[in-house]
Amino acid sequence: MAELEIHHEHEDEKDPVGKKVGILAAVLAVFLAIVTISSHRAHTAAILSKTNANDQWNLYQANRLKAHNLEVGSDVIAVITKGEGPGEKKIEEYKKGIEKYEDKAKETMEAAKKYEEETEHVEKRALYFDMGEGLLEIALVLSSLYFIARKMLFPVVGVIAGLCGLGVAAVGFLS
Repeated sequence: MAELEIHHEHEDEKDPVGKKVGILAAVLAVFLAIVTISSHRAHTAAILSKTNANDQWNLYQANRLKAHNLEVGSDVIAVITKGEGPGEKKIEEYKKGIEKYEDKAKETMEAAKKYEEETEHVEKRALYFDMGEGLLEIALVLSSLYFIARKMLFPVVGVIAGLCGLGVAAVGFLS
């Protein structure tokens, strides 16, 4: 098999700025990857938190339904027995059950609200990551346009967009 030699002229000598812009693009790509992963993880955390909130609301509804069933049972027994004899004992038992389920319902409602607050917080973080990701993508594309147009305007605007993207993403990391 014949060997093929490719001779390169020293491109660094022809375009020393190109090497710097290439390094800039690589650094932007690394930051973009970090912010993108953070964005995905934040969205996943928000979904999990929302699922937990929904589970707590379902449990709240179940406890309220159990308490309501006991209230109905208590009313039926009171009507049938007119509050006398063994029916009175059952009514007292049901009242204790109603209190128990109402207490459980309050606890689960508080947990559900906590998960909903957590969901909102994580979604806000994810929004910052998404905006930072978009700005970093724009920065990477603009910086890469230097290699087509050989105009310094593109990497300069790319650096500005990249710094804005990093700033926005930093808010997501700090919040």
